[in-house]
Amino acid sequence: MYAIVEMNGQQFKVEAGKKVFVHHIADAEAGKTVEFEKVMLVDNEGAITVGAPTIEGAKVVAEIVSPLVKGEKVLVFKKKRRKGYRKLNGHRQQFTELTIKEVIA
Repeated sequence: MYAIVEMNGQQFKVEAGKKVFVHHIADAEAGKTVEFEKVMLVDNEGAITVGAPTIEGAKVVAEIVSPLVKGEKVLVFKKKRRKGYRKLNGHRQQFTELTIKEVIA
């Protein structure tokens, strides 16, 4: 059984027992459970239910494993040729690590 759910503005395909990295949740604490109710699609052994836009009564229960995980560093380099202008910026996105406990449909 899997579901497509919206978490913090992004859509993820989730199954029970899988780990997901979502954009940082502000008031997250390790061990706390979180419920997401914006479920777009549920596949229950071949029986597919599609919401318009969401499925009533369906939700995904997840547990917060780590409230703050930093992603890979992305380097942004800007340059204008023959002008002596060079700028290097780095960015590391902050994520929250979740473990999906169950999909309720």
